[in-house]
Amino acid sequence: MDTNAFRVINENPLPEILNKVIQLLINLRSKKFILQWQYNEMIPDRKTTELAHLYFNPKTHKVGIPLRPIENTIRAPTTNISKFLDKIIRPIFDDKCTRTTIIDGAHLISAMNTYANKGLMKPSTLFCTFDIRNFYTMLPQEEALNILVEFLHTHGYTKVKGIPLDSIRELASIVLKENAFVYGNKFYQQTTGGAMGSSFTLTLANIFMWRW
Repeated sequence: MDTNAFRVINENPLPEILNKVIQLLINLRSKKFILQWQYNEMIPDRKTTELAHLYFNPKTHKVGIPLRPIENTIRAPTTNISKFLDKIIRPIFDDKCTRTTIIDGAHLISAMNTYANKGLMKPSTLFCTFDIRNFYTMLPQEEALNILVEFLHTHGYTKVKGIPLDSIRELASIVLKENAFVYGNKFYQQTTGGAMGSSFTLTLANIFMWRW
């Protein structure tokens, strides 16, 4: 686990995080920045909410088989917001970036066939790959939030599903910054990046790469 991305905290942060999430949603609803159904979809259940816990998956495709830290965020306070943001923003990314995005192996083969059919596949054509180490957990949070707003604004959005971009940023911010979990009988707070296991992290990371 990358120690630069997480810090040990002394007390259970769940009550504080839960209150922050609820207060943010109440505030956005009271100002009519979100609709009632959106509020209902994002509000956490106080009775079932719990901290995320950490587990590891081996990266079998890499030398030395390092471990990938993944947070089980199923009942975390920010999970509903993360799912909601992913649901409304991922389709925008998929639509606007379809020409430069490869989803899976089948999609890659299809894209290569299209490339070849245009006569662009030459004997000198080179294929290159690269990997960003610990990308999700090392994503600069403020920069990622700024790029999220820039991405939406660049593609003509001032609101998404009626939600102003400033409010979208607030919701994304709490998903990134109020991320804590339990591991080895200790509490941890994530200080950079987003949680592997949180729905919106992948979409935000993809949007971050759109900028670069």
